[in-house]
Amino acid sequence: MNKERPLIAMVDDDSSILRAGKTVLSEKYSVATLSSAKKLFAFLENNTPALILLDVMMPEMDGYQTIKILKSNETTRAIPVIFLTGKSGSEGELEGLNLGAIDYITKPFFPPLLLKRIDVHLLVERQKKILELQWAQLNDFNDNLRRMVEEKTHTVTILQNAIIKTVADLVEYWDDITGGHNDRTRQGVYILLNALKNDPRYEEELAIKDVELLLQSSLLHDVGKIAIDDRILRKRGPLNRTEFEEMKKHTIYGGQVIERIKIAAAENDFLNYAKIFAETHHERWDGTGYPNGLRGENIPLLGRIMAFADVYDALVSERSYKKSFSHNDAVSIILKGRGAQFDPALTDIFEQVAGQFQMADHTL
Repeated sequence: MNKERPLIAMVDDDSSILRAGKTVLSEKYSVATLSSAKKLFAFLENNTPALILLDVMMPEMDGYQTIKILKSNETTRAIPVIFLTGKSGSEGELEGLNLGAIDYITKPFFPPLLLKRIDVHLLVERQKKILELQWAQLNDFNDNLRRMVEEKTHTVTILQNAIIKTVADLVEYWDDITGGHNDRTRQGVYILLNALKNDPRYEEELAIKDVELLLQSSLLHDVGKIAIDDRILRKRGPLNRTEFEEMKKHTIYGGQVIERIKIAAAENDFLNYAKIFAETHHERWDGTGYPNGLRGENIPLLGRIMAFADVYDALVSERSYKKSFSHNDAVSIILKGRGAQFDPALTDIFEQVAGQFQMADHTL
């Protein structure tokens, strides 16, 4: 048989039908004529036709039984089947179509019509295979593109985190009194966020936030200190009133620095979080904080959370103008600030997890 021409398997127990069909189809196709389902199955062991023309009414095994076997076999399932029938009837046709046939051709057939209908069905099958191939190629392309994006995103995230850490370390180098403060406050923020995640009062607000992004942005809460005069930032001893007023501006400077970056950067979520941390971590629940004197829940949740981490670390850390407080004393001071410096509800939560602050203290 000519391997370049599509192969048609024609199955019918009527030899005259087989001869007529072969005469017509041989103009364009290679044709195998088979007189029974048994011979069809033997033929299919070594051949895969492009299409099967299958008589419905045959002795031993009819067309319906035959197509059931064809469609249940992995190797023959995809071969399109057209039924040949000498009877007309909607129920029989519906049954055949339900079993997987693609069409019915009534015998005796009109040769040009037989040829045209097979041409159309094989064209459809070829287009179907092309579409399946293109779909598979598109899926492969999408998979490769997704992997590339994920790898690129991972690389960018690593670079972003390295830059953030470097900037945060630079601030601490500038303010050499508070080494390690950023990492410890980051851990404190994590402890409180973890405690809040299942609290229905904060569930909605925190559900939209990427915790890792929040934690990384918290490292920049003191970035504004880089704009503070060295003589104030590195002063050994308490600040006088004028110096303290200048130091308080690090919250404003931090917001301004981050706002400039936001203008040039596409990533806004991270920078929005960082700006909130920078501008609001010294606000107080009673409205006496700085820089804007925000009161109560007008202070963003992130700022209220950072206040605990920032104050706790300041209390347990030694400074040139004070000794370090013990963990218990630091917790006691914070609890006394409930409703004044600190959010009352968050103060209760801090009290429950305060032991974790001690375990995390100076460990990062």
